[in-house]
Amino acid sequence: MSMDLQKATPKDTPAAVTMGDPAGIGSDIAILSWLKRAERECPPFFVIGDAAVFQDRAGTLRAAGRCPVETIANPAEAQTVFARALPVLPLASPAKPAVAGPPSAANAPAIVASIEQAVALTLAGEASAVVTAPIAKHVLLEQGFAHAGHTEFLAALAIRHGFADAFPVMLMASPRLFAVPVTIHIALKDVPAALTQDRLVRTAEVTAAGLRRYFGISNPRLAICGLNPHAGEEGKLGREEIETIAPAVALLQASGIGAFGPLPADTLFHAAARQTYDAVLAMYHDQALIPFKTLSFEDGVNVTLGLPFIRTSPDHGTAFALAGTGRADPTSFIEALKLAGRMHKAGLASARLAAKP
Repeated sequence: MSMDLQKATPKDTPAAVTMGDPAGIGSDIAILSWLKRAERECPPFFVIGDAAVFQDRAGTLRAAGRCPVETIANPAEAQTVFARALPVLPLASPAKPAVAGPPSAANAPAIVASIEQAVALTLAGEASAVVTAPIAKHVLLEQGFAHAGHTEFLAALAIRHGFADAFPVMLMASPRLFAVPVTIHIALKDVPAALTQDRLVRTAEVTAAGLRRYFGISNPRLAICGLNPHAGEEGKLGREEIETIAPAVALLQASGIGAFGPLPADTLFHAAARQTYDAVLAMYHDQALIPFKTLSFEDGVNVTLGLPFIRTSPDHGTAFALAGTGRADPTSFIEALKLAGRMHKAGLASARLAAKP
């Protein structure tokens, strides 16, 4: 199946929010976002999970009277219910009770099922986007989860639904920086072998297409980091820049993509440098996420490009120590919801333009 987007949905169709790890702050930020829906202009959404889990957490947050939780029978009810309560679409098998804080593998099947259901509903056109609440990968791995993280699992789900050419790209997005790690959830020692010309070229192609489709950047400028210090110092500190990265940049330029590099990563993230590109492609996870979270920890959003559906997520983790305390900041989650809505509208507009004779 080709990489067409999910079935067309109206602009005001709510996003499907996954339950995340119920011991973490996923429940907190969903509740706090609903409470702040008017002042923060939070778009409507529904959560896929167990209403009892959210009712219990609302009580823990002393918000039970202010944040009613209502079970919905289908996503079509979410828009109306959202005005008066937090809409929760139940899973086939209810989640187990969860205590805020201590991680437990007991809810691993429910966490995975929530993600699977969100993807299926979005591909069917019943939701506008998938917005994922944080998960703890080690909790899922204890139960045999076969993926390194959300990004890899979402790609596997796309393939399961018939989209064999899904190629997930993690775009960390904020008003200050768009950053893409070319390799993601792998050990640092494995990065050089995983960093191939094909992987770099495909990542850049997906990034450029996503910037055009969803962010209105007609000719994206992509700054390409080197892997080694000082971008290898002409081969004296490593040859990946000469043998892999520079040839990939040449291929991208020959195809019409505005890529340039490889460049020393330590000079690419200050304010003046960020004005010279639309997105930066880093060679490994922390090379992208350390500067990104330094600049945009509160309002950064994790976007997955290269999938047949829109997916966003807050840029933070489960924060077990904050769960149930009321101190979790819902800003990144609200920004993820807002960005998902903007991307959905932009995708519809792009599809209409492409369909014109």
